[in-house]
Amino acid sequence: MNQASTFPRETPLPDLCAGNRSRRWLNRAAQGCFAAIGIGQLLFLTFILAFYYPTTLRGDWAEWNRKPLIDGFREGDFTGNLFFAAHVILAAVITAGGLMQLVPAIRNRVPTFHRWNGRIYMMTAATLAVGGLWLVWGRGTYVTVVGAVGISANALAILAFAGLSWRSSRARRFVQHRRWALRLFAVVSAVWFMRVGYMAWAIAAGGAGIGKSMDGPFDFFIAFGNSLVPLAITEAYIQAQARQHELACYGVAALLVICVLVIAVGSVGAWLMMWSPYL
Repeated sequence: MNQASTFPRETPLPDLCAGNRSRRWLNRAAQGCFAAIGIGQLLFLTFILAFYYPTTLRGDWAEWNRKPLIDGFREGDFTGNLFFAAHVILAAVITAGGLMQLVPAIRNRVPTFHRWNGRIYMMTAATLAVGGLWLVWGRGTYVTVVGAVGISANALAILAFAGLSWRSSRARRFVQHRRWALRLFAVVSAVWFMRVGYMAWAIAAGGAGIGKSMDGPFDFFIAFGNSLVPLAITEAYIQAQARQHELACYGVAALLVICVLVIAVGSVGAWLMMWSPYL
């Protein structure tokens, strides 16, 4: 993401997990977790493209409200409707861009694309964060106040991590940049993590703690947990790689395997119950 025209092919980061069995397990678990996230987010992307894009582009914005809970369309609110339209259109851009940004083959073999895609990703993330704040507090597009505060905290984290990722890239501190980019991906994906988390919990616990108006204990937890839990797991992975402690590598690898199972269950549940019924 550096602007210098003489920027060479990015030197691959050292494989910190290749030295012994625990580090290899950490690498494999991370790859499996990213694959699960990738498949789940592609399902989400499919829903966005198939549900929101046709209705938005043909101007049939009232159709957004077939999806319950959030009123995307409001009669007579042209500005708010336009903001929401831009929000859902950019959601597809950032979902696809984020996944491509984390593929090592793209980063190392096509560095120019990686840099430009990274610029677009960070600018889109910042735009969505600011737009989300306006939709919540300017338009009142939220279900509960706790949920609105959670969305706002997530937006501020996105802005902070995007800035830190950009700064470290400009300074050519690529190890730091990679870490900030991973943190940014974790918080940008909070909307998707929330849906997957809801479905995984509904399937595992029968919906215990989920209120009819999203005002139950689990609703309040996920309002902040959709950012903080993925961010904590990402940080554990970053620290395990950096410290190369055998027990930490095994522990984080086990944690990532659990994440794969949760993401798989939640993604399938979200597709069957939250997305495909509206296509």
